[in-house]
Amino acid sequence: MTKNTRTPGHSPKLTKLHKLSIAGVATLGAATLAFSLAPSHTQTTTNDAALSTAPVVFSQQPIKNVQARVTDQQAGASLKTQAIEAKKKAAADAAKKAADAAAATKAAENVRKVQVASRSVQRPAIETVAMKTVAMKTATTKTYATKTATTKYANNLDGWIRQSLDIMKRRGIPGSYNGLHRNIMRESSGNPMAINGWDINAINGIPSKGLLQVIQPTFNAYHVPGTSWNIYDPVANITAAANYAADKYGSMDNVNSAY
Repeated sequence: MTKNTRTPGHSPKLTKLHKLSIAGVATLGAATLAFSLAPSHTQTTTNDAALSTAPVVFSQQPIKNVQARVTDQQAGASLKTQAIEAKKKAAADAAKKAADAAAATKAAENVRKVQVASRSVQRPAIETVAMKTVAMKTATTKTYATKTATTKYANNLDGWIRQSLDIMKRRGIPGSYNGLHRNIMRESSGNPMAINGWDINAINGIPSKGLLQVIQPTFNAYHVPGTSWNIYDPVANITAAANYAADKYGSMDNVNSAY
């Protein structure tokens, strides 16, 4: 091993290789220092420039979502308001209908009461008129019966015809002595008990009877008040037949055959 023979106060000579090494180290150190300082500054400047020149972009989606929620809330409130108004209107309509129905019922009841009152007022007058009419008819019938009883008629065909003519005159039934007598003789030959047992009426079970051969339904329909309800009674038979002939032919005088 070689001894260090440097003398104090003297610097050793640097070889060419030593110089190159020292220069390389110095250069590398400077470069390292420059690299450590420069990139930080450069990068910051670049980033700042990018931030300053890049356009600012905001997302519209959150805003749209907020607007949609607000719109939905407003629509819900509007629907609730409409529902409340609809309920109020329905209640008001129902109340109006009920009031109208009650008013109609009351009006109908008032009309009914007025009608009942009117009928109760009119009924006595109507009943009085009806009673008077019945009384007049009864009195007239009694008068006919009284006059018939007091007047003397022969109990034969002549007397029956004359009695019937008096009743017919009071009742306004047209007919003459000759017309009655002629038809009586043709129909029954003056027999008040005569019965026709062969014509169509007899075949049908309702034979013609009496002086003027009257069937029972016709006698009942054209019976003259004040006379007997017995179809064989001469006066009752004549007056009923004369009443029927007046209705159908104008008078018994116009009848010249079966009627």
